[in-house]
Amino acid sequence: MGDVAMTVPVLRALTEQHHNIRVTVVSRPLFKPFFKDLDRVDFFSIDVKKRHKGFQGLLRLFTDLRKLKVDYFADFHNVLRSRIVGTLFKLAGVKVATLDKGRAGRKALTKLENKVFEPLPTMFENHCKTLSKLGFTVSLENPKFPAQEKLVSELLPFTGEKNTKWIGIAPFAQYSSKVYPLDLMQNVIDTLAEREKSTILLFGGGEKEIALLNQLKRDNYNVIVMAGKVKLEAELNLIQHLDLMLSMDSGNAHMAAMLGVKVVTLWGATHPYAGFSPFNQPMCNCITADRDQYPLLPTSIFGNKEVEGYADVMRTIKPETVCEKIITILQQEN
Repeated sequence: MGDVAMTVPVLRALTEQHHNIRVTVVSRPLFKPFFKDLDRVDFFSIDVKKRHKGFQGLLRLFTDLRKLKVDYFADFHNVLRSRIVGTLFKLAGVKVATLDKGRAGRKALTKLENKVFEPLPTMFENHCKTLSKLGFTVSLENPKFPAQEKLVSELLPFTGEKNTKWIGIAPFAQYSSKVYPLDLMQNVIDTLAEREKSTILLFGGGEKEIALLNQLKRDNYNVIVMAGKVKLEAELNLIQHLDLMLSMDSGNAHMAAMLGVKVVTLWGATHPYAGFSPFNQPMCNCITADRDQYPLLPTSIFGNKEVEGYADVMRTIKPETVCEKIITILQQEN
């Protein structure tokens, strides 16, 4: 989800700076709402469970896409399936460019010995480089974001009309090494809930996460669990009305950032230097674990690798630090 959300600012800039092109995004149907407000951007839903499953399915996908008579094929994913489709397009005479993931740089950043602790190009920069191979120069300076839409009616039974500062919190991630300890997150939520004229909206998905979010809510009247309440399109509408999103290194950070919402992120085994910090957010909004105590950080690009003795790295991020950062940002808006 985060990978797809990170393409949105790039495609918005592409279509705004090149008025003679039309783009078709090929992805899972769940992500179609991400692109609904982009001019001259169509969406092709891939059916990975039936029609486009397996190698034969990729051949059918190529056949389906070829009917669109595309002039260029940009592979923003660079996995086996997308490379196969890209190769078929190349054989058909279509100009193809593939994302360079910078694997050597990622390996140098995360290795445990002789680490090279330097920032890598962001994913947004990498996507722009992919487009440049096709002849399209894209600048991400002075980005534009969608106009804020009216709060949709299906949200009102849960949120009511907005008359407070709305703080979104997405406390989960795919891997545990990227999740802020829940006892510390409880401290953050309780502290923020004590502020007058603040409403905290908790995001997540799945029965297990919903149960944990309800525990985090406790008896705070101004903490609302949104997980499982509405579909993605309405959730994006809600995120657009947030004053700030607090997230892990996860998809929620990128969904908020693509909508122009201020984002504070917490980083454990991963690090913003890997290029996955949210779009157009200052580095000071990325709160990282203490590398003085844990010098091998970052130990992973995606959080899927565990290093002995590094299970508690996120405990070096104090709840007071998180709350102070959020409150400072909110006060700057007044």
